Amino acid sequence: MKYYLIVGEASGDLHASCLMHSLKEKDHEAEFRFFGGDLMAAEGGTIVRHYRELAYMGFIPVLLHLPTILKNMKMCKRDIVEWRPDVVILVDYPGFNLKIAKFLKQKTSIPVFYYISPKIWAWKEYRIKNIKRDVDQLFSILPFEVPFFEVKHHYPIHYVGNPTADEVRRFKTSYDGRFPTFSKPVIAILAGSRLHEIKDNLPVMLRATDHLADRFQLVVAGAPSVPHDYYLQFFGNRKVEIVYDQTYPLLMNAHAALVTSGTATLETALFDVPQVVCYATPLPRLISVLRRILLKVKYVSLVNLIADSEVVKELVAADYSEENVRREIDAIIADGPQRNAMKEGYAEVWRRLGKESAPDNAARQIVKLLESSSLA
Repeated sequence: MKYYLIVGEASGDLHASCLMHSLKEKDHEAEFRFFGGDLMAAEGGTIVRHYRELAYMGFIPVLLHLPTILKNMKMCKRDIVEWRPDVVILVDYPGFNLKIAKFLKQKTSIPVFYYISPKIWAWKEYRIKNIKRDVDQLFSILPFEVPFFEVKHHYPIHYVGNPTADEVRRFKTSYDGRFPTFSKPVIAILAGSRLHEIKDNLPVMLRATDHLADRFQLVVAGAPSVPHDYYLQFFGNRKVEIVYDQTYPLLMNAHAALVTSGTATLETALFDVPQVVCYATPLPRLISVLRRILLKVKYVSLVNLIADSEVVKELVAADYSEENVRREIDAIIADGPQRNAMKEGYAEVWRRLGKESAPDNAARQIVKLLESSSLA
């Protein structure tokens, strides 16, 4: 069968490449064409546009590049129609992908499958109308999305397992122990992957741990696209180490962590590392008020959302301060009730995620659905 995939960022490239690999195992005649990245290209098929030509985030960058975005969207629609795939598989990236889904539903009979559903449970819940109208099958990687879609919105979906859990399991079974040796226990610092995140989060993280320098080694997980010198400006005279492309080995060897909210919070939990979730925002007091009004969920970290309880402390917006980070990191570096309770919460996260291989499970269901529809 012919599969057309669309992703808009690096994480989508990773998840889609794993799905493509699994699809090839289930469908030996699989053909691929895609808007994607290098990992997808390595699986074979034809890359039409690289996601770097699509990945504009924030109101101003999107506005400045609007002609390019519209040109890419027009090209994508035309390319799909000309290639005539058996299915279009959308991967996250809802701003672009939901518009493609609307076009396909209105102008073609090509089925639309969505792998890694849009996070409308956090914001833009109104998009459920578009999803119900334009998406034929939705595949979720977060277990709490099932009651959101099926109970609240009466829209059946497929929970297929979590790819981050798959990646952590694979790493743990193959890890050879290679990592720099330090004389003190390690506190990992995951300060985000974008320049503004690092600038806003890292200085507070470092100041909040200055009092631990004689007992712990601070190690920053360097983002691939951020040069070493950019980090150095925040280090000052501190003895901070930085490692690149070693986030999983770092977490494997960490005693505790300070983590900027995102997938990294889930990765840290799956490595059983006690953590404090940190996220600075502009106008923190205003954002704290707006968060209570606009955000549809109780938590911002995937760990707490999956567990449906406060497993890890979230210091966001007005709560994010040097004093608060210091208090929370002190509470989890010592063996005691808070550290032990967090690890018990992590065990519940593992239980809720399940043991399914997300790409294998999704590929099996995709092929089965397509074969059954073709026979109908």
